[in-house]
Amino acid sequence: MRCDASARIGTGHLRRCLSLADALATAGADPHFVLRRHDPVAERIMAAHRYPVAWLSPPAREYAPAADAPSHAAWAGVTAADDAAETIAQLRDWAPQWVVVDHYAFDASWHLAIADALGCSVLAVDDLGDRAIGADVLLDANAADDHAAKYAGRLAGDTRTLVGPRFAPLAPSYRSAPRYAFDPTVRSVGIFMGGMDEHDASGAALRTLRREVGFAGAVEIVTTATARHVEALARACADDGNAVLSVDLPDLSAFYARHDLQIGAGGTSSYERACIGVPTIAVVLAENQLTVVPILSRLGIVLGATMPDVAATGLLAGAEDLARVATDLIAVPDARRAMAERSQQLVDGRGAERVALSLMADGLTLRPAVPADAAMLHAWRDDPSTRAVSTNRGAIAYADHLAWFAGVLASPTRRLFVAMVGALPVGAIRFDLNEDEAWEISLYTDPALQGMGLGKRMLEAGEAAIVGADDRGVVFHARVEPGNRASMRMFERASYRARPDRLYKVRGRETER
Repeated sequence: MRCDASARIGTGHLRRCLSLADALATAGADPHFVLRRHDPVAERIMAAHRYPVAWLSPPAREYAPAADAPSHAAWAGVTAADDAAETIAQLRDWAPQWVVVDHYAFDASWHLAIADALGCSVLAVDDLGDRAIGADVLLDANAADDHAAKYAGRLAGDTRTLVGPRFAPLAPSYRSAPRYAFDPTVRSVGIFMGGMDEHDASGAALRTLRREVGFAGAVEIVTTATARHVEALARACADDGNAVLSVDLPDLSAFYARHDLQIGAGGTSSYERACIGVPTIAVVLAENQLTVVPILSRLGIVLGATMPDVAATGLLAGAEDLARVATDLIAVPDARRAMAERSQQLVDGRGAERVALSLMADGLTLRPAVPADAAMLHAWRDDPSTRAVSTNRGAIAYADHLAWFAGVLASPTRRLFVAMVGALPVGAIRFDLNEDEAWEISLYTDPALQGMGLGKRMLEAGEAAIVGADDRGVVFHARVEPGNRASMRMFERASYRARPDRLYKVRGRETER
């Protein structure tokens, strides 16, 4: 994981990579980090995490990039070529299979140098679309009107893309974190302007709420110990009397959920707030946030605002000032309710898992199902998206599922497996020996992970588990519901042949039945 964090860069890139690292570790990877020492910010964050870190030396002098370098090249503190050489030196003996890079300073030249020297694949995390990308995989989890147009002419011909909020790499806690429970009254407000808050937008927002909006309720401000204005914020909260300052919270999901309105910077934290489903006013504090706030505003996920006391927020053209936006939004509960509902539909908190599976799915294995899997398999099988392509499309009562499940586990002619990628369960596949002495196949994935190419891997692993060392010719049957084109393509690509009422395949001795 190659990224940086500093007072200048902020903490979002590193926190995004930490979320990816957690998901990759669950999927069976062994993440390491390569970070440059710009200032104490990155070291303070990494002290709370278990991952090994290789530290690159601090920049020796102020770096002035060439005119044709990426627009954020100065963030690296050194040339891209020098950074690539240092990174390669740190990683050569470790020989990684993948390098994940989340850095606006590096373009295709860095990606290709890493891949060539280390013989690895590269995933580039980006949201700007302002430079050439030479990676095997591009991750841009931001919403966009047209990702293809955004990266037109900037991608290598064979770069695979993971794009949109479905892939938003949030921390694992967001998958099951309590969501915001709507209240028609704004009882309290949360403010988080990013890890550094270089412009003291938090203090300005607090003053606006009190002096211009007239909001008298509780306010909680979140920041970090390394933020430039942390001491001033502490004094402001103490003087206010109904405001509190929270520093270095390890997880912001509960903070987002406990307030009826959030005011925050329009970076990657916008997707965290959306996942929790809390109404949000977003301000732009850096140019890269212009890739986030305008589109989320058009989608009705946030309301954009400017802050006259903070010049940087003027980047968001056409937005009204925070005082007016907050006053109007607090007064209209229905608008806040609609924002909350749309937000949760956009982000489900499982984007990091999907990214990890895109890299790690070839490591899929099967294990026999056990009684403790009953509830999980019922949730998957009874999901509307699974029922829509099943022979039995009705809802399945849990009591009926438990009776069926016990019967399957006890049967000598039925075998039920759970598919795993590392420690992550991703699907189930069942084989029933029928009257033709053929194994009838039924499979489904975790509905949240559909479209990740897991089905074909489950099928291949399942066939191998049934065949084992048997070379007598094992027959498999499958039935696909009309209209389920994805499943039909999967079986056809796995060499299944069509009969009037089923698909079939023989593995082992080449004999057909």
